[in-house]
Amino acid sequence: MSSLIPGYEYDIFISYRQKDNKHDGWVTEFVDNLKGELESTFKEEISVYFDINPHDGLLETHDVDESLKDKLKCLVFIPIISRTYCDPKAFAWEHEFKTFVDQASKDQFGLKLKLPNGNVASRVLPISIYDLDPDDIKLCESVLGGILRGIDFIYAEPGVNRPLKPDDDEKINLNKTKYRNQINKVGNAIKDIITAIRHHEPKLEEVAQKAYEPVIIPRKSKKTTIIAVTIIALALIILGFIFIPKLFKPEEQLEKSIAVLPFVNLSNDPEQEYFSDGIVEAILNHLFKVGELKVISSTSTKRYKNTELSIKEIAKELGVSSILEGSVQKIGDNVRITAQLIDAGTDVHLWSEIYDRHISDIFRIQSEVAQNVASELKTTLTAESRQQIRKNETENPEAYNLYLQGRFHMQKRNMEGFNRSIEYFQKAIAEDPDYSLAYAGLADVYFLIAWWDLMPKPEAYARSKEYAEEALHLDKDLAEAHTVLGGILYWNEWKWEEARKELQLAVELNPNFVPAHQYYSELLDILNERSEARKHINIAMELDPFFYMEHSMSGLYYENEGRYKEALDEYKIVQELNPEANLWQDFFINYVIQGEDLTAIEVLEHALEENRLWDDSLPAEYADSFKDNISKSDLTGILDLLIEIDLKRSPPLSMRLATLYIITGNTDEALDWLEKAFEDCESRIPRINSDYVISRLRSEPRFQALIEKMGLTDYQVLK
Repeated sequence: MSSLIPGYEYDIFISYRQKDNKHDGWVTEFVDNLKGELESTFKEEISVYFDINPHDGLLETHDVDESLKDKLKCLVFIPIISRTYCDPKAFAWEHEFKTFVDQASKDQFGLKLKLPNGNVASRVLPISIYDLDPDDIKLCESVLGGILRGIDFIYAEPGVNRPLKPDDDEKINLNKTKYRNQINKVGNAIKDIITAIRHHEPKLEEVAQKAYEPVIIPRKSKKTTIIAVTIIALALIILGFIFIPKLFKPEEQLEKSIAVLPFVNLSNDPEQEYFSDGIVEAILNHLFKVGELKVISSTSTKRYKNTELSIKEIAKELGVSSILEGSVQKIGDNVRITAQLIDAGTDVHLWSEIYDRHISDIFRIQSEVAQNVASELKTTLTAESRQQIRKNETENPEAYNLYLQGRFHMQKRNMEGFNRSIEYFQKAIAEDPDYSLAYAGLADVYFLIAWWDLMPKPEAYARSKEYAEEALHLDKDLAEAHTVLGGILYWNEWKWEEARKELQLAVELNPNFVPAHQYYSELLDILNERSEARKHINIAMELDPFFYMEHSMSGLYYENEGRYKEALDEYKIVQELNPEANLWQDFFINYVIQGEDLTAIEVLEHALEENRLWDDSLPAEYADSFKDNISKSDLTGILDLLIEIDLKRSPPLSMRLATLYIITGNTDEALDWLEKAFEDCESRIPRINSDYVISRLRSEPRFQALIEKMGLTDYQVLK
């Protein structure tokens, strides 16, 4: 049986290590069940290649005929990922997995496809049957060129880690997966991929190639020939306008992008880690000022500290063309900094330098590194941009050292870290009263403290604004201060257009500054300017692809647009990037809104088992009530319990209570809590007009009264 797509041998190729099938025939059983699922998913017969014969030599030896290459010409490749499969010496790994990735990357469809729902999926659909070691995960990702995402068939109990079987009880399984459901997920994923292939539109390059193929025109009248030739000539001229400029596009116009990896701390003192991190931040701040250069944020590059990935692999994950790496060694008042710029495509070192200087020369070193990088990447440096790169906010080494420690502690994102950072920023200002970045650091800290309710909001926001304005008094072009001030103006003061001006200016001053795009996107979402909000959060994710907060916001925006499944995909990425993120509420409400009550209840059950459902201050006896309602699949009872628990919080979360009351259909109670959120200036109240659940009350007079008080009346029309 051939493939559904002409020119392909099979629809699905299943690759595995014979060792994983020898004992109990697990893989054979999986294939049989999958075939059954596919029969009910597709109208047509789906062809599957599966090497069921352990003696035909395909999987365990290198003595294989050329027919394997034809068999690999398939639409979907399913590797059964196990510990034994993750072996570069294995035939399945080298001659099936890697070969398919290389082969599919070059064929007419490519390795990655755009699905009907707008998401992107790989034609490699991994099936995991064991929890893998980190090294094995990295090995898989090095071949796939991205995060290992597949469908798990893993059964886990304390001390147990094995393939999932059809008769396994999902309630005992720590992964809570059910065999039949996982088989169904595989079938649905294959259906999406094949549907995308069927609806594949050839790229312009493919169209161009076809346009230049010889055209045989039957001999008719001269008039017919002239018309035909004229049409072809016009087509070629049009295509020439489109493609010839691309063919002769100068190399300098190619995208210029860079990631600065964490510099290695060679000081043999972990306490100096802040200093090497600070050097990277300073170089980034200089590079940010090169407008045509795309610069990845350090939040995403920090994950590559002590990595075993190659430069090419890192660059591919981050989407950049060059990498800057180096080391820092600080001994007393002397510092040695090494830096080298690498072309990620060729692995060629474009530039390198070793700086042995006194600590007082640290500012010049950072500026020189940035200028050399900009020069090697052939960026256009105007006199103004050169001046910006050379510019330092302080010339005082001690103030700079204290500022670095302040930033280091602020990244801990807890009150202890915030207090330490405030202390260091204040000491930096004592050393240099004109240090604008230190004032901006204080503004940033107090803004976060206010947002997280770690001290009374009016006091925290007032301090944040005072420090932001002082920073701008010292340096009117400081994007960091404009960003914080813009955030205060819309989150706390509800001055929407003033906030817009500040954030637009911040983005203009520093197009690579991720918080500026993030804050601006939040404002735009609040004002229901959906397309612009999506544009800026996408820029933030491009510049900082592995920062979970950007994906969390992207998920929220998808929900506000009514695109619930895309939102779930983003929340799953958040969980991958930050396993500590407690997203049960986001998943729960999303599934409830979609009418997937049973799935919503499963989410709640997981949160209950992981002890993430409430704070320690709330009574544990609710657990029995939840378990009882879960066993009955009683969503109404569960929602009532959630409301009862939230009412006991001190202070109660007014916006969340309003959301729960809307879901239960209690409009009056929902409006009461919205008014309470307004009176208390709760952090989320500016979202009242854009939130996908809260905005359902838009037709209510009490809701309209709140909108008018907040100055949001003119922003109700979706854009």
